Amino acid sequence: MKKVQLKARELKKAGIGDADASRINKILQKHYPDLRKPEALELLRELTAHTSLREQHPLLSEVLFPAAKKAPERPQKLREEPVPYTIFGKEYIDPKAIQQMELAVRLPVAVSGALMPDAHAGYGLPIGGVLATENAVIPFGVGMDIGCRVCLSIFAIPPEKLKESHDYFKKILIRNTFFGDDYFKGRKEHPVLDREEFREIPLLKKMKDKAYKQLGTSGHGNHFVDIGIVEIPDPSTLPVPPGLYVGILSHSGSRNLGAEIARHYTRIARGKCGLTGEAGNLSWLDLRSAEGQEYWKAMTLAGDYAAANHEMIHWRIAEELGEQWILRIENHHNFAWKEKDPASGREVIIHRKGATPAAKNDTGVIPGTMIAPGYLIRGRGNPLSLHSSSHGAGRRISRTQAKSQITKKELYEMLQKHGVELIGGDTDEAPMAYKDIGEVMSLQAELVDILGIFRPKIVRMC
Repeated sequence: MKKVQLKARELKKAGIGDADASRINKILQKHYPDLRKPEALELLRELTAHTSLREQHPLLSEVLFPAAKKAPERPQKLREEPVPYTIFGKEYIDPKAIQQMELAVRLPVAVSGALMPDAHAGYGLPIGGVLATENAVIPFGVGMDIGCRVCLSIFAIPPEKLKESHDYFKKILIRNTFFGDDYFKGRKEHPVLDREEFREIPLLKKMKDKAYKQLGTSGHGNHFVDIGIVEIPDPSTLPVPPGLYVGILSHSGSRNLGAEIARHYTRIARGKCGLTGEAGNLSWLDLRSAEGQEYWKAMTLAGDYAAANHEMIHWRIAEELGEQWILRIENHHNFAWKEKDPASGREVIIHRKGATPAAKNDTGVIPGTMIAPGYLIRGRGNPLSLHSSSHGAGRRISRTQAKSQITKKELYEMLQKHGVELIGGDTDEAPMAYKDIGEVMSLQAELVDILGIFRPKIVRMC
């Protein structure tokens, strides 16, 4: 292949400016031998437009942006004393999660925090951790599965029909749900795939094909799509009459898209913050910086992509059922929001990693386990929780522990006892691996009101 040779006028025409064409050509020929001229010019344009890419191409960046070359930023230091935070159900939370939260509230950008009763250890911020920061976003404070959410569709189908036509509903569930590496083979269309972020942000541009392939699917682990019975008590405070209904409940997120965004921007944040050890997982990006703004755009897109996945799952099932839902409730976690700090009133960034928004009158769903009920809730807007609640029951033991301690025989005996059929799944997601959802709900009675109950009957997992 002929070596690339860019001329000064070509660089200027491409908007590169007065860069040294000779030095650029030498770098391209030595370190990027497979690039042709159009690709080389495109790379240089992207480096000019997106500062977050420059760390991946240091030699070219040094030539293109000599004035930007500077000594590494001074490592950030943790506070001596933590900012205020509240723990709900401390006796129900493993010490490792509390240690992680105590580390988070010592960040210099931290304003306040809270820990939900379903909390357990994670990477960076613990699962169930809520953290308010000032002008800073923490990629691992948001989490890997950006915008992961729970969605409940309620249908005006009497529960007797589910019992009478169990196999019919089971087949519909299997045909219209895809997990892990499996995906929907038909044509996929959704406005989220037309978003400009897929064209503007280099990382997302590379990921669009996979995002298209995974659209409308669910991941591994604790992701599920369930068919069950929804109970709305009398009097109903929801826009449906009291009674029993068939419902579809799903839990999944942004798939590979969210995970790659989290990894990419955490690497950038680590380089800027200089935090070491476990604190490095809490590295942040200044929202006033180009990198911080770019992450915010990518995070927002990933959240919308996660919502699109649920929309397609529920739409496919509803279409085959020949029914339209009469009510749909959706809420997400693993995200960062710009909100008013309840204490000071100033704008802060609130990270909810495995925690659900529960501002006054917010509606949502907090799922239980394969056999335990999920709860339709309305937030009470408690300032001590930063207007948050748990996002589920929370793990009692790790996946590894569950696989070694719980047998498949024990799992299926428990499922049979509760009249639940499991499609897929394994002992790492067995109900015994989780906390008692009833106890978790009692520990957050100050945070949410219960509006209804979902009881799973057919559970589909990876």
